[in-house]
Amino acid sequence: MLRTPSRVLTGALALLFLFPLVWAAVASVSPQAGTAQVHTWGFGNYQTLANYQAGITQYLLNSTAVSLMTVAFTLIVSGLGGYAFAMFTFPGRNALFLVTLAILMVPYATLLIPLYVLLNDLGLQNSLVGLSLVLTMFQLPFAVFMMRISFESVPAELRESALVDGCGNFRALLRILLPAVRPGLVTVGMFAFLAAWNDFITPLVLISDSEKAPLPLAVANMRQQVMGIVDYGATEAGVVVLALPCIVLFLALQRHYVRGFMSGALKG
Repeated sequence: MLRTPSRVLTGALALLFLFPLVWAAVASVSPQAGTAQVHTWGFGNYQTLANYQAGITQYLLNSTAVSLMTVAFTLIVSGLGGYAFAMFTFPGRNALFLVTLAILMVPYATLLIPLYVLLNDLGLQNSLVGLSLVLTMFQLPFAVFMMRISFESVPAELRESALVDGCGNFRALLRILLPAVRPGLVTVGMFAFLAAWNDFITPLVLISDSEKAPLPLAVANMRQQVMGIVDYGATEAGVVVLALPCIVLFLALQRHYVRGFMSGALKG
């Protein structure tokens, strides 16, 4: 009896969250005045999107490169940081961890101008690598926290047995502990990918070359390409193209994603 209300509630929430995406998908192929799809249903708006400036292929490649680099940097740094915070005792460990988490309280928009100056001094301004490094920095507080609780949920005997068998700390991390915290890695990687894929403000400040723009920035620029007139059809097509990889990624990794969030609760 109790399952029916919960199913109705979850179904209603699912419809609530899916409605904007379904509406955008329908609007992207429906006839609208002032768009490339005026008279009949079709994919004219996607053609407009594909031919905009450098082309949608270039913008997708930019977004993919930035997202994958952000995921790689985030996993490497947060994996090592979480391992150190969880497995080693050193002076100031808890204070340093709190300082890392405190970065979450700083609005990241306030850091963009100093970071712009720093990247310019390093020769990384207006580059996809520099953009990825900045996006990684914004992800690290949550990622380090997530990896710490993931490593702490692993039985200490696993690491101790690896050390007794002759593995060093780094080798034990690679061969024993990383496979054990795979759900946490998937969760951190997915969060980093989604944040980098959908971010608009950071590339708006750091990227000045239109050919290096990721897809969210290209879609936003396309809205004002003709005397401020918004092409809503092409914009909705861009929203659909942006959303599809996120949906596919979440559906493919949702099991690991849930297990990663549960890892801290299952400790001991």
